[in-house]
Amino acid sequence: MGTRERRERSNESDRSLLSLFYSAAQEFLEVKGEKGVALAAVGGYGRGELAPGSDLDILILHQGQFSKEKLAAFVNALLYPLWDKYSVDHSVRTQSETGKASTSDLRVALGLLDIRLIAGDPNMVAGVLYENLKTWQRNSRARLPELKTSMAIRHDRAGELAYLLEPDLKEARGGLRDINALRAIALSGSVPVPLERISWAESTLNNAREALHTVTGRNKDRLLFQEQDKVAAALGYSDADAMMSEVAKAARLVDYLLEYTWHLLDHKGRDGLGRYLRKPRTVSVAKNISVSNNEIVIDPLISFSEDPVIGLRTAATAAQLGLPIALETCALITQSLINGTGTLPTPWPREARENLISLIGAGESMVRIFESLDQEEIIFGWIPEWRPLRSLAQRNALHHHTVDRHMVETAVQAAKLTRKVHRPDLLLFAALFHDIGKGGIEDHSVRGERLIAPLAARIGFESADVTVLQILIRHHLLLSATATRRDLDDPATIASIIDVIPDLNTLELLHALSVADGEATGSTGWSDWKASLVSDLVHRVRSAMSGSMIAEQPALTQEQLVMAQTGVLTVNLEPHTSGYSIEIVSPDKPGLLSLVAGVLNTARLDVKSARTKSHGKSAVMYWIVTPEPHAPEMTQVKLRNEIVKAFEDSTLVEEKLIARAKAYSTIPSIPVPPPEVVYFNNAATDATVIEVRSHDRPGLLFRIGSAITQSKVDINSAIVTTLGAEAIDTLYVTELGGGALSNARAEEVTAKLRLALK
Repeated sequence: MGTRERRERSNESDRSLLSLFYSAAQEFLEVKGEKGVALAAVGGYGRGELAPGSDLDILILHQGQFSKEKLAAFVNALLYPLWDKYSVDHSVRTQSETGKASTSDLRVALGLLDIRLIAGDPNMVAGVLYENLKTWQRNSRARLPELKTSMAIRHDRAGELAYLLEPDLKEARGGLRDINALRAIALSGSVPVPLERISWAESTLNNAREALHTVTGRNKDRLLFQEQDKVAAALGYSDADAMMSEVAKAARLVDYLLEYTWHLLDHKGRDGLGRYLRKPRTVSVAKNISVSNNEIVIDPLISFSEDPVIGLRTAATAAQLGLPIALETCALITQSLINGTGTLPTPWPREARENLISLIGAGESMVRIFESLDQEEIIFGWIPEWRPLRSLAQRNALHHHTVDRHMVETAVQAAKLTRKVHRPDLLLFAALFHDIGKGGIEDHSVRGERLIAPLAARIGFESADVTVLQILIRHHLLLSATATRRDLDDPATIASIIDVIPDLNTLELLHALSVADGEATGSTGWSDWKASLVSDLVHRVRSAMSGSMIAEQPALTQEQLVMAQTGVLTVNLEPHTSGYSIEIVSPDKPGLLSLVAGVLNTARLDVKSARTKSHGKSAVMYWIVTPEPHAPEMTQVKLRNEIVKAFEDSTLVEEKLIARAKAYSTIPSIPVPPPEVVYFNNAATDATVIEVRSHDRPGLLFRIGSAITQSKVDINSAIVTTLGAEAIDTLYVTELGGGALSNARAEEVTAKLRLALK
């Protein structure tokens, strides 16, 4: 079974029709030779792709010179002998009628793009081909949106081929009709389409369809579960799972190229605001990365060996902005991994890990980017452990997706829960790799626990974090299984969880992972009833555990204490793996955190972490910052001068931040969960703790500090952490005269914070 057999099947049909055509034309139309009438193949038959049960799609062309009676007799004589052997779909038209039908009926227009002469007047067929192609190209601006709409309706009806237990090989998303759509788009000349990339996918799907027709003896395109073993055997696969994995890979490749092609069409010649441009506008959005033609591109002449993190940064930026990566840029990243210039050191630097977490945490827009990394085989260069999971089939009613896509979908669901946990980076990483152990004979949770440790260590997680990740992978089914199978009123049930979950932070993460995994599985494996049982179980376990998840106030070194006693502004700036480490000792004053954060932001220094602590009349601050693209070089003297200016007139900082916010507002962004602001009045003896969990953005810490200052509250200490694209800020605040806030005051302050972060 294969292309040769389908071509020979088409040739055999041609021979049968050829003999019948000339015999019927001579007898009923009194036509000899090749003038005035023609027989043409269209659609799949026109391409020479006949499967055993395929219809013969034919067009009978004439010049209108025959009577209806003669024409009917000719058609009957031509078709009648075929009906016992073939299913025939035919039409009888003049060239003019064919043109009108093509204009009014999209399917006719698409079928005529593959028209091929079988017998008769070649000039008539050539004329139809020429006129239809010219019309298709001329009217492409109207016809292609019509094509896209019709495909969306078909996809809604037939689903995604790659992720269906019983897919329609022709009609489903990523199927054979979509391949034909790509050809039609290419023929329109509107945008370049890399058709050569789908030849393998087309052959794979056509072979499966041909085998399905052969083993069932019927013209059918839906690959039912009970027929998959026979079809796999006919095609020489080891089993049905292996075949369905190949079918899924083919469908995903088709869908990937189709999505990319539609993006090019939708944004052709436009900027990020949808306006048409004579020349594409290029906007820098990250170090060595820009947006051009609504795609993420790596800037020209960039050395991967000098910036090996650029590939991951490109993917993270694309996901966070909701834009695709240009195919040319994907090719550059792929080549850098092949020649070794883009290889990351072991362990990964912090920036690489943070970019991976930003990619995973982008929610829905992460799916398209991760699919690009998969299709371009980039992800295997960074994470070779992903390759065995690629399109790994799960042929059961519980899972809708292949293993790898299920893990991606779990990460999408986890991104919605990042405000619910104190370590969103661990949640997102665990979500993406929770089923890494599948594909072997061993229990996938046990195998996954073993596989995740070297992977997480290589990516740069600390040993304590690796241990937490191992627990999450090993026990990702624990809460769901316990909640639905054990008596929650039995103390032994609660004890069984505490025996394997060591602390509140791990419990919090495991709960979120359970929800994300369940939501990604779908209604067959997750329900409101199960979710409520799991929540009840977690509440009971939490009540039985001790400890706190709130970040502790930083301790000052003896040297810092001595410096704080002087009350003199001191700034120390040193190089750091992420950019700069900055230690600031300053006279304490209202709004100090906000002002320093504002100065750093206007200097285009992105805050990765901060630890601040008041001591007497001074405050000690330690910052880790990363320069943004095109940021001017920062020196110790320059930074101190900028802080002094801000102390003298804070409005200068505010004006610059407002201007920067306007500039950033023109860059596309993806939907993110709203910020979450909570307070705790029982977490410290002399202060109220306020936690802010938010998507990181320019000026975030300035807004937080400003809102606190306006509330006439002191910040005693602050712990600021950026994890991927998420920020968690913990503030220990007191009244101006000292002491924790009352509940009423805490509600007032947190309300102001929520308003400031909108």
